[in-house]
Formats: sequence, structure tokens, C-alpha cells
Amino acid sequence: MMTNFHRLQKMEAKDSRWILGLMSGTSMDGLDIALCEFKGNGTNTEWKLHAFETMPHTPIYKEGVRKVFARKDAFAEDLLALHQEIAEDHALKIQNVLDRWGLEPERVDMIASHGQTVYHAPGHQAGTQYPDRNLTLQLGDGDVLAAKTGIVTISDFRQKHIAHGGEGAPLAPYGDVLLFSDEKEDRVLLNIGGIANFTYVPSRSSSLPVISSDTGPGNTIMDAYMREHFSKPYDKDGRTAEKGVIHESLLKSLLEHSYFDQSFPKTTGPEVFSMEYLTQRIRALGGEKISHEDVMATLNAFTAHSIAQALKPYGSENTGIYISGGGGHNPVLVQQLKDMLPQTRIKSTALLGLDPDAKEAVIFALLANECLFGEPWKYPVAGGGMPPVTMGKISFP
Repeated sequence: MMTNFHRLQKMEAKDSRWILGLMSGTSMDGLDIALCEFKGNGTNTEWKLHAFETMPHTPIYKEGVRKVFARKDAFAEDLLALHQEIAEDHALKIQNVLDRWGLEPERVDMIASHGQTVYHAPGHQAGTQYPDRNLTLQLGDGDVLAAKTGIVTISDFRQKHIAHGGEGAPLAPYGDVLLFSDEKEDRVLLNIGGIANFTYVPSRSSSLPVISSDTGPGNTIMDAYMREHFSKPYDKDGRTAEKGVIHESLLKSLLEHSYFDQSFPKTTGPEVFSMEYLTQRIRALGGEKISHEDVMATLNAFTAHSIAQALKPYGSENTGIYISGGGGHNPVLVQQLKDMLPQTRIKSTALLGLDPDAKEAVIFALLANECLFGEPWKYPVAGGGMPPVTMGKISFP
């Protein structure tokens, strides 16, 4: 029987490694599963996306996560039970999708599991009880996932980032730099998930540093508002926002949050940009009645303005902005960004050869490859918030 040490040796000796990247975002649409093949490591990485699918989450899954999501007072027993249950759920989804793809689990070298974020509170965040600590928690036990699938699992990526002085987010820049830097074009990789974040990747001929940061809200408040007032999971194609009119006073109030005055890099989460925050800002207007459609139009503009404000320093005729994440499917939001950033070219990551919906799952597959075979001391020099480290913890079946 092969020892764990020899299992890793065999993996290292292969010409290429097959890795399943998993991502379940704060919107909880489903589990993104990307089957990737990697050769090499670091800036010499060669990769291919062989298959991708999003496996929808059940109402029971969503209900369980929302019970503890972004709550300071979540019960330890609930968190511990969910840690196992989420891993079991993800393992079953993996087994089902591998069956559909006609792929034996033995063909997969590793699973890269981001887990389900339920709490994120960097020390600078207003109201945190631990200003000297960066806190983040992703559920989905890597040991359970490895045991249920029989596949080596890399998980819990964000803790090493924190251990080396980062905030545990965003982690996408490591993939953005290693996979998408270009000889001539300056690139901004913009991901609009629950929270929006970007990586500025200057051309390889430039002496400018890589910069990465969250910008503020992505879809998080819009999705929550749609669930509460329209009984829909999200605003499909921005149709609800398109029916409304931007409420300028509310928009101005939303943009006055102290987060937007902080310098890069910085992170945030749905703990800050929440329905509670929206309710407070509406009440501050003195009880003025605003239609639900107008609120959605304003929230859409809130996301667009906060992103554009963050990206303006990096906009030029030589800059391409490549969008991924659910927000890229909102044409109202994308058009607003184009109007606010007229000098730049706004496109989809599909033009870089990557399905925008698969991007984060592919990035975590890359991070798993780097965890075992990366040489972080060779990473390109980057700006603050990107310590030169590999991330992830290894679980054997």
C-alpha cells in the first residue's frame, strides 16, 4: 500500500496533474467544479480547463449556511456540524459530476476546496472586537472531503495568507499574476461576486507593482434585497434595476461608508455591506418612501460607482479590464462600468481563454498545485497584501 509520502512523490513525477477546483461563493448559487490540468508551476505554469459545471445548492444547504452566515453570535455546535455537512455535500456533488463526466476518481490527483465562507472580519473593519486580528472562516472539512472521495484534498487556503500578514483575501491575485500577465497589455482582473475585488497586473515590461484589493459590494446586497422583496435569488440580467430610477440621495449616503476612504489593499464582506447597512441608510433619509425597483437601481449603481472609483487610477488606453463572477452577467451593471471608465476596454475573461464563471474554481486549483509544487520565493514582486507564500493544508484519504 502506498504511503502518503510516496503518493506525493508519484504526483510530482507526473508530466501533468489533474486537479478539481471547487468554489462556493457567498451568493450560494451552487458549487463550481472545474476539472483542470496543470504542468509546471509558478510563472511557467501551463494549464487547461477540461470541464466545468455548477452544481446547484439545495434549499436545506442554503438555510444551514444562512443560519450562521456573518453572525458574531453563531453557535459553535452549528458551525462544527456544518463543517462536516458541507464537506459531505461537496463530496457527493463531486461523485455525481465525475460519474457524468465518465471519470474515475483515481484519475484526479487533487481536490482544491475553497470551502464556504461564513465569516470574514479583517482587523480594520469597524465594529470588530479584535482590531489586532484578521479573522476568516470557511466551512467544509478537508479531512471529511478526502475521506469521502478518496482523493488528496487541499483546503483552508486563507489561513497561511493571514499568518504571513495578509487579511486572508483576496487570493485570486496569485492566479491572476501567474496565469494572465501579458508582455504589453496592463490588465485588471475584476471579479464581481458577493463582494467585488480586482487585481491590477501591469505588463511584464512595466516596473509598476501588482495591486489587489476588494472594492466593496458586488452582488451581496442586491441578492439579499431580491430574496426579501421579490422572492428571487438575484436580479436576472438586471431587469428589476432597469425598471427603477437611481435615488441620488440614497446612493450618496451609501457611498459615504468609511471603507471607501481606506487605502489599498483592503478587504471587506457581507458583514459590512448588508441589508442592515441599507436599512440604516434608508432610515437616515427620514422615512422617505422608495420603491423596490428604485432601491435595486440604486444598489446596482452603488456597486458600479464603488468599483469605478477603485479602478480609475488604473484606467488608460493600454488597460484591459476582464470581468468574471456573477456580476458580469448583469448588463445594466456592466454598461454603467463602461460609461464610468470610458478610457479602458471592458471585456470578459472568456477572451483570455477562461469561462468567467469558472475563474475562481480554476484559481483555487492553481493554488493547490502551488501548495505542493510552488516556489513562492520566485513569485513576481507584488504590492502590499500579497505575501510570497503558497497556501493550503493537505488532507489525505
